[in-house]
Amino acid sequence: MLAKIMKWVSIGALVAMSWRPAANYQLLLSFVVCMGAIIVVQEAVQAREYLWGAGFVGLALLFNPILPVFKPSGNLLRLVVLVCIAPFALSLAALKTQPVLSIPSITDRNPGSESL
Repeated sequence: MLAKIMKWVSIGALVAMSWRPAANYQLLLSFVVCMGAIIVVQEAVQAREYLWGAGFVGLALLFNPILPVFKPSGNLLRLVVLVCIAPFALSLAALKTQPVLSIPSITDRNPGSESL
């Protein structure tokens, strides 16, 4: 559930990055997209989809606010943002988180078991 929420939040942050008034919040939006990409990497590795994981590692590096690798601006920023929305949108359908199974209770009696 967290991964799905972060994917949608990252898509929203990417859309907000393309607006001119959001230039003051560029660092915060980059941080949100980077964290979203890291969570999707974790989800992809858990699902054994390593190609998806590698792609989102690249996105995390691209939007890394601490050590920026690539700093686009203007129309190039809009193009990069539009291209980066697609992997997040596609991962909503392609990557499904496996549900976590609950741990069986120790007080639950197994049928056919013998008592001590």
